[in-house]
Amino acid sequence: MITRNLSPKLKALSEQYPIVTLTGPRQSGKTTLVKAVFTDWRYVSLEEPDVREFALTDPRGFIEAYPRHVILDEVQRAPDLFSYIQTHVDGLGKHGVYILTGSFNFGLMEGISQSLAGRVAILELLPFSFFELEQAGRLPDDIEKYMLTGAYPRIYDMNLEPSEWHSNYVATYLERDVRQVKNVTDLSVFQRFLKMCAARSGQILNLSALGNDCGITHNTAKSWLSILQAGYIVYLLRPHYKNFNKRLIKSPKLYFYDSGLLSYLLGISSSDILKTHANRGHIFETWVVSELLKGRMNRGLKENIYFWRDNIGHEIDCIIEQGDNLLPLEMKSGKTVSTDFFKGLHYYVELSKNTVTQPTVVYAGLTDQPRKGGNVLSWKSFGNQIPSSI
Repeated sequence: MITRNLSPKLKALSEQYPIVTLTGPRQSGKTTLVKAVFTDWRYVSLEEPDVREFALTDPRGFIEAYPRHVILDEVQRAPDLFSYIQTHVDGLGKHGVYILTGSFNFGLMEGISQSLAGRVAILELLPFSFFELEQAGRLPDDIEKYMLTGAYPRIYDMNLEPSEWHSNYVATYLERDVRQVKNVTDLSVFQRFLKMCAARSGQILNLSALGNDCGITHNTAKSWLSILQAGYIVYLLRPHYKNFNKRLIKSPKLYFYDSGLLSYLLGISSSDILKTHANRGHIFETWVVSELLKGRMNRGLKENIYFWRDNIGHEIDCIIEQGDNLLPLEMKSGKTVSTDFFKGLHYYVELSKNTVTQPTVVYAGLTDQPRKGGNVLSWKSFGNQIPSSI
């Protein structure tokens, strides 16, 4: 098993709260992680029909059968159980009662917010980070192979062909998760919507245009996008609102959580195709953003990243908020450093005066360069330095 950076935080919170919830996308390694951390706890999966029937038809009996030190997997499949869990942990008055896991965030978070608020610590587990793969000696040699493969654990565990695994993943996601959502009646249209989102990864979200291209309404596009967010397929990067007396873009940017899944949806089947693909830059940005998110989530922290763009086109790809200081980050998929890389940084530093620290360019090359206008980090140096420090 590849060691997960979230393990110490998961263990620590179980000694402070009666319930710890671990959520994240399907196949991100949640079950493997909780079993590895809590080796002496019982494991119960509500994916199994007989177990789920027990929880649904006799919740009191279910709780009595599994009173403490129990991992309940896919617990959102039995939503009425949350209220009984609340009463049970309140009566025990102890920490370390349950670990709850789940993939599809709608039912899980609704149950927690309604019944378990104040009793539960919530953690999120995304697929492997750069650091986790490097520590295990499984990091791909070049950035194209890494972006194409993505970071889902099973690909590395079983040495699977990435595009074949991603194909099965999308089919399973559509059949198991999306089919359960009542306002999705045509899976083929939803799959087209998913691919249209892939074509817009790294771009400002325009729901009306996205809906028109798929033949659905603005409200349907908004609803379906929330489904992709709940399943940890896409992430909306919010704009940074610090004004500097400028009119700013207020719509979010759309990103996928995993560059490998994004590459598959874009029809990219090899590293050679990716090297010259029109969406290479957006795929590289997707990888950088996902690493920044993993760096925070793996320490149990909320995201602190934004982008900045004014109404005349000046833009910073990513703003990392660190207290009162801002770290502007530009993402460039080229392998040769160019002076053009620094245009946005120079403008933003001048505009923001004393609030900016360490303006940085991360690029797909291999050599770090301490420049006057900002630090230049290779993709490998970025993976080693930035996500774990923000």
